[in-house]
Amino acid sequence: MSWFVAFDGARRIASGDRREAALALKRAGSARALAFDMESGAQVDFDLHGAEADIAERYGEPERGRGRPKLGVTAREVTLLPRHWDWLARQRGGASAALRRLVDAARAADEGATETASAREAAYRVLSALAGDRPRFEEAARALFAGDLAGLRVLTADWPADIVEVAFARLDGNKGALSA
Repeated sequence: MSWFVAFDGARRIASGDRREAALALKRAGSARALAFDMESGAQVDFDLHGAEADIAERYGEPERGRGRPKLGVTAREVTLLPRHWDWLARQRGGASAALRRLVDAARAADEGATETASAREAAYRVLSALAGDRPRFEEAARALFAGDLAGLRVLTADWPADIVEVAFARLDGNKGALSA
């Protein structure tokens, strides 16, 4: 499930699912209010038209993709060369099972490098939107991408605490640390 954070200026007003973030933005009623999908760090625009009940209904359903819900299976297109399909067809369990095993092996070999890079990119997107005009932002961004989290803490020490906490929560993968 996606994790969203809403801000009114530099103050965090919500942390949770789509519904919580959208309702917090509606209640804030401010042009300075922003929401972010913390998986990617992308800013999210919610349809805030209507009453709170309308918004709660609009965003109250859990996100579900297509596929087999009990297993969490999602069908997507994969383009491979004929020799790849031939090899996959000969594998134990068929092409899908072989692809799942290959992906699992690649994820294990990755040792978290992809998640670390994604977390840095997401934290950067949030920081640039909320603190891009703060003193030492460029130095903080360099520290972030260099993996110097101690340096990042020092450079952001006098920034609003909510902004810094959200960025570090994303870097740590610890959405539970945030309470609005």
